[in-house]
Amino acid sequence: MLSLAARLSFALLALTCVSFVAAADPQSDGDDWPQWRGPTRDGVWREQGIRESLPDVLEPRWRVAIGSGYSGPTVANGKVYVSDRIDEPDRERVHCFDALTGKSIWSHEYDCSYAGVSYPAGPRCSVHLDDGRAYSLGSKGHLFCFDAATGEVAWQKDLDAVYDIDLPIWGIAAAPVIDRGLLIVPVSGKDAYLVAFDKVTGAEKWKAFGDRGNYSAPIVIDQSGKRVLVCWSGDRVLGVESTTGKLVWEYPFKAKNMPLACASPVLHRNGDDQLLFFSAFYDGCALLRLAADEPAVEEVWRRRGRSELRTDGLHSIISTPIAAGDHVYGVDSYGQLRCLALADGSRVWEDLTAVPKSRWATIHFVQNGERTWMFNERGELLIGKLSPQGFEEIDRAKLIAPTRAQLNRRGGVCWSHPAFAYGHVFARNDEELLCADLRK
Repeated sequence: MLSLAARLSFALLALTCVSFVAAADPQSDGDDWPQWRGPTRDGVWREQGIRESLPDVLEPRWRVAIGSGYSGPTVANGKVYVSDRIDEPDRERVHCFDALTGKSIWSHEYDCSYAGVSYPAGPRCSVHLDDGRAYSLGSKGHLFCFDAATGEVAWQKDLDAVYDIDLPIWGIAAAPVIDRGLLIVPVSGKDAYLVAFDKVTGAEKWKAFGDRGNYSAPIVIDQSGKRVLVCWSGDRVLGVESTTGKLVWEYPFKAKNMPLACASPVLHRNGDDQLLFFSAFYDGCALLRLAADEPAVEEVWRRRGRSELRTDGLHSIISTPIAAGDHVYGVDSYGQLRCLALADGSRVWEDLTAVPKSRWATIHFVQNGERTWMFNERGELLIGKLSPQGFEEIDRAKLIAPTRAQLNRRGGVCWSHPAFAYGHVFARNDEELLCADLRK
């Protein structure tokens, strides 16, 4: 028979385990990360109780093997989703795992030749989770709507077969967005740059424009009583009525070399001004002001350097900048972390400590309260503060190893955007998906 002390010890252990499971239960504690750049597609992580320092190495809670790809994980209803590619045979895959344990729940795969896709590591677009459905878009235009719980295909489309895609050299990369019951997809079709589908049935609701394709994922904003889709094609920035596809405003921003804008539009309210910031690798950056009383925009300023080496303002490649107060922060063409003044785009400071300086070097920003979480291409997770006075690094930890399929240079990279949900971070490279605890 167990002693009283032993029985008390077992009871305390049981209570501790129950408390841990309850605190980590995705169904009862924490926010989802259901789409590209988070719940509202703005790179803001709103959970509280997050740790303020990091160990030298963040040990994963779990890790699972996956194939290569650029698509960042997404999380909803206690499950994490990611897409990848295998090349023998040539196929794309969509996976669903338990967010708490990493256990596989379902996978779906389909044939997909990567002929014509430069940098063929795998799919680019994050799986979009909405109302019990999971939407995936592959590099060649294979669009699926799954039952998010079971993986059953509700509907699917080969967008190239239907809309004759003028494929961007790096494939389809702009993540679709959902608004007012519509899944709006930057298809890059020759006469259908944008197509809206009924999110439940897959029926086409509208298609519009013949612009060249680009890689920038659209956002939807409220402007003068309208829901306006903001999308950057290879030729211009479009303001589109999301329910009809009608053009309500445009801003000429044609790529002079080749379309290479991966960063999403950044919406920022500064005083009475509602602003949109754009940045691209070759074509520099621009700030637009949204009219309050009509669907229109005006240019505040625009900056473009002489080349990718002699840049002016901010020439982003993969990372979407963030704006705060009177300033915008982002990563330039060779990994330079910069602060610009929103008033005129002038450089306030530059920092070279967040990631080693290299062509296309990348950092992803996520704002959590007053702190900025940064995931750099070396697989390091950083906690910092960004201000006009400079970049203050609070801590950094190794999270995941760089791999070579995304970029076979400098020992590999980690270019995929992580997800932050349930007090955890979910990150992937070309070999694995992992989860690490970030709670206090």
